[in-house]
Amino acid sequence: MVTHSAGILLYRLDGEGGVSAFVAHMGGPYWANKDEGAWSIPKGELEDGEDALDAAKREFDEELGVLPPEVDYAELGTFAYSSGKRVTVFVADGAGFEADAFVFGEFEMEWPPRSGRTASFPEVDRAEWMPLARARERVVKGQRPALDRLVELLAQAR
Repeated sequence: MVTHSAGILLYRLDGEGGVSAFVAHMGGPYWANKDEGAWSIPKGELEDGEDALDAAKREFDEELGVLPPEVDYAELGTFAYSSGKRVTVFVADGAGFEADAFVFGEFEMEWPPRSGRTASFPEVDRAEWMPLARARERVVKGQRPALDRLVELLAQAR
């Protein structure tokens, strides 16, 4: 069965025509010393029968410990990873959203591998606004088309 996730891509415009995206660095030992390809939009798996936007908002809150901004969201599209996983991305102008006061959600996994011990790790370990070009270099490959689509839509709107 194909995994289906949903996430929120917030963007904001600066006064000089630049665009920033809000992204999060993935937590846990695998990602700890990685930067390029180790960032993601806040997202997570849909539960059975769950509306994709509701899932995206729930996951935003679970990963960051803050509610997503109360703004209008538009479906940017559903993007497939090379693994077959699909992520439906919702986009919104997050101009008033401050990147602080996070309480990152946690997950448990066996660590170190094959040790029989379980350890807790944050789902993400930091989140920040960054220029779109830098965000595109840093997000996982499967999410780069979502950033490209955002660029296209913003160019059409101008």
